[in-house]
Amino acid sequence: MQNSNLAPIPELFVSYDSAQKLKTEAGNLPSWDLTPRQICDLELLTNGGFNPLKGFLSEADYDGVVENMRLANGTLWPMPITLDVSEKYADGIEIGQDIALRDQEGVILATMTVTDKWVPNKAREAEKVFGADDSAHPAVNYLHNTAGSVYLGGPVTGIQQPVHYDFKGRRDTPNELRAYFRKMGWRRVVAFQTRNPLHRAHQELTFRAAKEAQANLLIHPVVGMTKPGDVDHFTRVRCYEAVLDKYPAATTTMSLLPLAMRMAGPREAVWHGLIRKNYGCTHFIVGRDHAGPGKNSNGEDFYGPYDAQELFRTHQDEMGIEMVDFKHMVWVQERAQYEPMDEIKDKDKVTILNISGTELRRRLQEGLEIPEWFSFPEVVKELRRTRPPRAQQGFTVFFTGFSGSGKSTIANALMVKLMEQGGRPVTLLDGDIVRKNLSSELGFSKEHRDLNIRRIGYVASEITKNGGIAICAPIAPYATTRRAVREDIEAFGAFVEVHVATSIEECERRDRKGLYKLAREGKIKEFTGISDPYDVPEKPELRIETETSDVDHCAHQVLLKLEAMGLIKG
Repeated sequence: MQNSNLAPIPELFVSYDSAQKLKTEAGNLPSWDLTPRQICDLELLTNGGFNPLKGFLSEADYDGVVENMRLANGTLWPMPITLDVSEKYADGIEIGQDIALRDQEGVILATMTVTDKWVPNKAREAEKVFGADDSAHPAVNYLHNTAGSVYLGGPVTGIQQPVHYDFKGRRDTPNELRAYFRKMGWRRVVAFQTRNPLHRAHQELTFRAAKEAQANLLIHPVVGMTKPGDVDHFTRVRCYEAVLDKYPAATTTMSLLPLAMRMAGPREAVWHGLIRKNYGCTHFIVGRDHAGPGKNSNGEDFYGPYDAQELFRTHQDEMGIEMVDFKHMVWVQERAQYEPMDEIKDKDKVTILNISGTELRRRLQEGLEIPEWFSFPEVVKELRRTRPPRAQQGFTVFFTGFSGSGKSTIANALMVKLMEQGGRPVTLLDGDIVRKNLSSELGFSKEHRDLNIRRIGYVASEITKNGGIAICAPIAPYATTRRAVREDIEAFGAFVEVHVATSIEECERRDRKGLYKLAREGKIKEFTGISDPYDVPEKPELRIETETSDVDHCAHQVLLKLEAMGLIKG
């Protein structure tokens, strides 16, 4: 496949002079503050990465994409790119109205003419786009618990690109990359999509892919939003830069892609291919379980290992970009080289070695050796800087249970025991303390209780990120909020959920603060366990009973758990 078309593709920006005028006018429009995911989507809409889209999908385009991966006019497009907003905001917007789209600092990035406004069937979207309405899928969880309930559609007019202060020299628009390929005389370019650090197997794989396609290589990692728990993009880019000189300079380049991944497996692979076509690539590497999110609620993979390759192959002629299928590379000890697993004829006579992502994380956590055949010393050094052994990392212990269950008492005892051990600063974020200092203006509605828990989670994530220990002891009745806090914290360290499983009868019998009596009398509305639900944690790291155990024993159980997890030394 020759890259005959490296001509510029359409961008959605107006000229500089028009942008200045539009920026002034847009100051008077109703404005929407974009979420991090929407900022990623807007950047790729305006710079041509999402060509042929002219804005956020209309209802007809959305329906077509959800049902059969096609826009209303029949063009292939597998992923709904929608502007989700709150019901309250949508109520104030009329069809035909212009709105200003702002980043989180309030800078106007674009305007949008609202042509459509509708309430989507999110269960249907989850089923069709992600294969199941299962909240174990990060994008389905986002859809139901983070995304707004109303979608707005319409064309956008770009005023300016989102501002990035990091890795500026590595952030190319589709037209900038196309111009680079033209200048270098690259007719065939194979793109490698990654959201993980590059190890030796990846390098071997990309070498082989470029050779097979007789193409130059574009390493095109995602630096927008990836899967919760992934290594942060700053560390990943430093890892890529550390190994870039292992590639021949004249045949390889690296550029960063500000994409918010959906982890949608087969559909995501087709989407990634269309995006790379816009960036001027002729070939695209599709891996085993490409953009898979891991296990579903039944502990099975969401997608088959080669589903993505099959869907891509079906559409590649129409897409105008060719697939290079990913080989599963393993280390053959006797020959001291990587080989594709399915091409090894003498499997019974050689030693085949491989390290999974889970095993790599374990070795990093425990400070164990990572062999040089697996990764480059420069990459391991970067990963160790960001992910020191667990006993040197910050972490959060998150107690949850009914009012009066003993959370605060055990949390206090644990704090003292951890301070006695020393080594890391310990902060207690008790429900009552937080209410007084962080959330004094909040009531006890579901919305306010959620906001209170998210504030606790935010502070705990900052403590964890900076190597401290956060101990939280709120009631935290809702599973979705606890999951969101877990995701925030696990970006930086371990999250240890401890369910203090004291029965409601025992809590009511204790009723130290007299709250249950007031709740029974109807004087406290929405009281957890009486007039409001409590979602019992399904898989906490630890469940403790307080009815037959004293405080010291309960706190000691938590210490033993932390030791077993490698978070503290015995």
